[in-house]
Amino acid sequence: MRRLAIGASVAALLAGALAVALAQPNTASAAAADPYNWKNVRIDGGGFVPAVVFNPGEKNLIYARTDIGGAYRWNETGQSWTPLLDWVGQNNWGYNGVLSIAPDPVDTNRVYAAVGMYTNDWDPNNGAILRSSDKGNTWQITTLPFKNGGNMPGRGMGERLAVDPNNNKNVYFAAEGGNGLYRSTDYGVTFSKVTTFPNAGNYVQDPADTNNYLNQNQGLTWVTFGAANQVFVGVADKENPVYRSNDGGSTWTRIAGQPTGYLAHKGVVQGDYLFISTSDTGGPYDGAAGQVWKYQISTGGWTDITPTPAADAYYGYSGLTVDQQKPGTLMVATQISWWPDAIFFRSTDYGATWTRAWDWTSYPSMSKRYTIDISANPWLDFNTNPQPPEATPKLGWMNETLAIDPFNSSRMLYGTGATVYSTTNLTNWDAGSTITIKPLAKGIEETAVLDLAAPPTGAPLVSALGDIGGFYHASLDAVPANFHDTPALGSNTSLDFAELTPTVFARVGNADAAPHIGISSDGGKNWYQGQEPSGVTGGGTIAVGADAGYMVWSPQGTGVYYSTTRGSSWTASAGLPAGAIVESDRVNPKTFYAYAAGKFYTSKDGGATFTASSVTLPTTGRLHLKAVPGTEGEVWVAGESGLFRSTDSGSTFTKVTSVTSGINVAFGKAAPGQSHKAIFLVGTVDGVTGVFRSDDAGTSWVRINDDAHQYGNAGDALAGDPNVFGRVYLGTNGRGILYADRTTTATTAPTTSPATPTTTPTVVPTTTSPTPVPTTDSPPTTGPTGTTPTCTASYKITGSWGGGMQGEVTVQNTRAVATKSWTVTWTFTAGQTISQVWNGTGTQTGTDVRVVNASYNGAIVANGSTTFGFLASTAGTTNPVPSAIACSATS
Repeated sequence: MRRLAIGASVAALLAGALAVALAQPNTASAAAADPYNWKNVRIDGGGFVPAVVFNPGEKNLIYARTDIGGAYRWNETGQSWTPLLDWVGQNNWGYNGVLSIAPDPVDTNRVYAAVGMYTNDWDPNNGAILRSSDKGNTWQITTLPFKNGGNMPGRGMGERLAVDPNNNKNVYFAAEGGNGLYRSTDYGVTFSKVTTFPNAGNYVQDPADTNNYLNQNQGLTWVTFGAANQVFVGVADKENPVYRSNDGGSTWTRIAGQPTGYLAHKGVVQGDYLFISTSDTGGPYDGAAGQVWKYQISTGGWTDITPTPAADAYYGYSGLTVDQQKPGTLMVATQISWWPDAIFFRSTDYGATWTRAWDWTSYPSMSKRYTIDISANPWLDFNTNPQPPEATPKLGWMNETLAIDPFNSSRMLYGTGATVYSTTNLTNWDAGSTITIKPLAKGIEETAVLDLAAPPTGAPLVSALGDIGGFYHASLDAVPANFHDTPALGSNTSLDFAELTPTVFARVGNADAAPHIGISSDGGKNWYQGQEPSGVTGGGTIAVGADAGYMVWSPQGTGVYYSTTRGSSWTASAGLPAGAIVESDRVNPKTFYAYAAGKFYTSKDGGATFTASSVTLPTTGRLHLKAVPGTEGEVWVAGESGLFRSTDSGSTFTKVTSVTSGINVAFGKAAPGQSHKAIFLVGTVDGVTGVFRSDDAGTSWVRINDDAHQYGNAGDALAGDPNVFGRVYLGTNGRGILYADRTTTATTAPTTSPATPTTTPTVVPTTTSPTPVPTTDSPPTTGPTGTTPTCTASYKITGSWGGGMQGEVTVQNTRAVATKSWTVTWTFTAGQTISQVWNGTGTQTGTDVRVVNASYNGAIVANGSTTFGFLASTAGTTNPVPSAIACSATS
């Protein structure tokens, strides 16, 4: 993906012993598990897809790899991608950088992946080869004695990992870093270096790079096979780019007569020919010259088949594919043609002649062999309306992969820096008519998430993302139409809203030049540009006061500032160092908090002055602080040495003893019967690292993810839903935004031993309230005329947004004896449709809705009550409260 994701990775590496002077610690029991359903908030795509790989042995078996977001397998029935590496956790997060992927064309259940994100010290672990015998559902790991660079320069070259179709026990890996060629002869269980291979590569993009990112030897670049015992290997050596073995890898020779001066990005065999695409750099962001060549294996002759004369080219070549159904048909992509667009070339005569995806007519006009339909992912227009000859959406960029379906000449997939595109009528190209290109990224979520906000009204979620800025997520399960714009801030680093006036938002970002801040007055849907102090070079963090009367901004490049004019003017804050993390109290409009270098700071005057407390907090690791909505002065800090709580605006802190390490903390709607907000934690509880929830202010915890849902380097963005109990939003560094809901409606009881979790509900919604929850949205029902009702129900709307709503119903037992069960019914009158119910089981037939109690809340004591909630879609502009809510109960 992009280097912006490095920041979170670097933070994850920081370590050190900490001495924390705090008040008397809380005690807590070991964490049980609470079953959850984890899903992505849909964006579709969002990052670089270096390779799409078809398994030539099985129809519709397709894999995709990403540079920081793991690997995926295509689901033909659902027309979506299934993530395969969500089990990767905090301790091996680099495995989400997939340098290469190799399906077995003989035993098609087998697939291999070379993983590891960085070859420098940003990734603490060595690389590995993963192997699966069930198409990636489960994996085994073979660690390597060196690192892999799934997010390093040259990652689009390949595939570096390949299974010999003539003997599928043999798996080859062309390593980076001067590590040479490796081979397994036991289906990837063990690998050994091929000591007879003569060249480990020598190309380095920038030997003088002090960040240790561009100064790596890009090593070997690909492996492919011809007939039995024929193996071809590409090398990042401009004078010696291609080698050959005729004896199954025992001996190797540099192929005579080969082209020199460029790097061989791709090597693909079709029949008696090896085709290679070359460029002057390893990419994926650059490349100004290159060639395409054909090698006839039987004769040893090379032919230059470059589509564009060198004098006219301003690009190299990378993405390369052949049509296995049609000998002589191949396609190649530019590496890289930023302006006016990428170019794809197609030949049906082994490269003797080519046609282009677009041609100039009369500048700036073009004739195109394609149309692009982005209606499924409309944000791919990037909020642009460029002047011709540029167009939106673009055909692509960073097109390191083109792949024609080996079973279907009409289907091709290709990757870009933002998504996967597909066409299913590719052969129209040869007939002189246009092909239709559409995004094919459903299920691929590859954004780096830098901040999340879940306001009490409006959209359920607003995000801040790397590269594509972020979104107003009116629906969690639909792709947004566009990302944050006007202003566009590049990678958005922080956003916040006014807790008591949640229509007011601020967001900040890392644009190369001003602006770096945007303000919204409609809940984050639309934005206008704020002003900024001089010297700002990056977004930093932003905090909005509870009533929007004050804002505090800690940008990069200068000190901390506060505003009383919603970002139209700024004044320097006193007492706080530059680079501090800032946060607002969610109740007191003038109270703000900050953290810097182990010190906690508080402002009581809207950010004008900050005072440091005497408490010592962690100084290393990934630290986040959050204030609790609805409770003045309560603020929590998650850091490397644990989780800390203050109830006096930071004067003192109490450590939660069961939490040995924290990454982030957030708050959501309180559990039924509880007064404190639900607490969500990414961290380590009782020795287990995961995502946790506490319903009792940190006394006890339940783990809400599992080992199959860890999402790598996750947690630098975290938010609890203020309206849906139990729902949490988790940001990842490459797997997008996840949201999770409970799959049971009971609160899981904590246990005294992590080895014996239980899901038996012992904490249930309160049933002792003497009166229903007050509401003016609808009157309680009274039952049939002339009878005493067994129960009453009152309905209220607790949240609404474009196309959706959230409601809550209070069920009151009106009898002098306890109920055993209850049923509530009503009729919608404006096209509403129930999508989810909690604390009850709901069904809808036509307009009629019926909700019955859950197993644990059917028993309501005399004159007591319970509640259930629901989500529903809405139609049109009205959302009236149903006029009659009927309730019946058994005793």
